[in-house]
Amino acid sequence: MPVYHRHYTPGQSQFITTSVYRRVQLFRSDRLARHFVDVLRELRAEMKFALIGWVLMPEHFHILLRPQPADATTLIAQQLKQQSAFRVLTALKDHAQHPWCGKVLKRLHLPPTVHDSSHYRL
Repeated sequence: MPVYHRHYTPGQSQFITTSVYRRVQLFRSDRLARHFVDVLRELRAEMKFALIGWVLMPEHFHILLRPQPADATTLIAQQLKQQSAFRVLTALKDHAQHPWCGKVLKRLHLPPTVHDSSHYRL
């Protein structure tokens, strides 16, 4: 299997795309979509990257940004996914008694430790 290396050039735009685990359509929920948008806004302020454009689909997202420094793209993507996942899982767990949230949690098939919010740190 080939090994691909990423090359980050200062001043160049970077494209990030990823899908939700098991392609669960989490972002059909306005509340869960807002969690993602809030994390993106907070990371942008904290990490000082230029956000050129983004789109949030029901089970994936695309982001076009210009990070500073250029190799911060990996950290931005990692933080965006981790912090969004933490907030989304917390919201689902807190509302597990609602049929849709319970169904989504079952669809994700996560181990019990993932549902434990003390497992994550912001």
